Order: sequence, then structure tokens, then C-alpha cells
Amino acid sequence: MAKTSPKLNWCKVRLGKDLNWWVTETSDNVNWDIDGLSVIDPRQAAHIFETIEGLRSFGLDESIVEKAFLPFSIDSRIGNDGIKLLRSDESVFEAEEQQMFLLPDMIDDERSPYAEFLDHITKLQVKMLNATFHFEQDVEIDDLEEEIREKYSNDYMEGRAIHVFLEVLDILEYVPAGYSLDDLDDEDAKKKNEEENYDEIEDIAEEDIIEDDTMKWDDEDEDLDSEDNYYDEPEMLDFGSLDDDDDKL
Repeated sequence: MAKTSPKLNWCKVRLGKDLNWWVTETSDNVNWDIDGLSVIDPRQAAHIFETIEGLRSFGLDESIVEKAFLPFSIDSRIGNDGIKLLRSDESVFEAEEQQMFLLPDMIDDERSPYAEFLDHITKLQVKMLNATFHFEQDVEIDDLEEEIREKYSNDYMEGRAIHVFLEVLDILEYVPAGYSLDDLDDEDAKKKNEEENYDEIEDIAEEDIIEDDTMKWDDEDEDLDSEDNYYDEPEMLDFGSLDDDDDKL
């Protein structure tokens, strides 16, 4: 469904026991199936966009991200755990600032903008991992997808829906067993700290030193020069007397 479509102009969501938001009703009950349909809240959106920043240098396409979600603003509360949301024209990247909820545009299943988004970040995550770590064998897209399927196998078998926030985050935070992006962050922080310490030492070394009475380097240099000259030409000893003594012996 195009984002300009007027069919989906509002939806109602509730806060589940898992502290995630789930859709309970939409203005388009023909094209949208609310069974297991979830939305991303402003706090979750901020975390996703912060994490996704690491993929920019590997070819992140903002237009794919933009098309993947439909933004909604808060209209009114419904009871103790419900909210009515209205369709918004704001950019999805303004979700945290504008306090917007993001609904994944998955109406067309595998060919939906949301499905394209998942494929996009999966490829970039694998590309980032292979460029960052020195694996004996490169990670493949199938490796990532298979591990995620295994993680949710029980949920799939029991018909439990996977919240969209967890689905996205599992891709963005995927790292093969035995490796950790946190270790890289620690190394970067250590390297940055060492560079800052070096800069501080360099700054101190370059500071102007004010000479006082205890710092007479010029005079000392002159004294050393005179001593050097003294030892450059040593006094020649007269060994003639020793030769005379030898003759007497």
C-alpha cells in the first residue's frame, strides 16, 4: 500500500504484557489483518535508528527505511492501556522527536516495503560483519537468517507473533557466536583514550617554559665547551728521564 493511500488513516493499539504495542483495530479492516500486527513506539524507533547508523558506511538507503514504515501520531487514550493513533505525514526519522509510532508496511507480505527493508539491513549487516571481523570463512546471509529462524522456532510452531521491534533488532545486533560488537566498542574507546592522553602530553611538551635563576643552561653549555677544549689537547709528558734511567740499569 502506498503511503498516500487514504484507506489506513487511523489505528488503535494496546500495551501488551510484554510491554510492547499491538494493533487492535484499523480504519482499513479489509486490507489489513490485525492478527499479530505490532507497532514500534517512539523509544524503540530511536533505538533502531541509532543502531542502524553503523550501516551507513556500508550503503544504507534511507529511502528504503522511509518506505518500510507508516508513521502515526497519538490522538487520544483508550482506557488504561490503549491509544488511538492518527496517520502522520512526518518522516519516520522524526519518530522520537515527534512522539510517533511506526507501523510496518507489510500488507503485501514478502514483496512489501517492510520485507524489502529487512532484506536490505540483513545484507548490510552481513557486509559490515565480514568487513569488521577477520573470519576464517565469511558470514553468509543464510547464516544470519537460519540463526534467527532457530531462535523463534518455538514461537512459530506455537503461533506466537514476533514483535516488529525484536525482529528488526535481531538483525541489527546479529553477531556470530564467539564474537561481540561490544568488544570492538571497548577497543575503540581504549584507542581514543590513548590518543587523547598522547595529545595532552604533546600539548604539555609544547608549552613555553619560563626560565628562572635555577635554569642556567647557557652558562652550563659554555663551561662544558671550555672543559671539552681542555681535554682536546692533553699535555705531552717528557719520557726522556725514563730512558736515561734505563741506560743506567
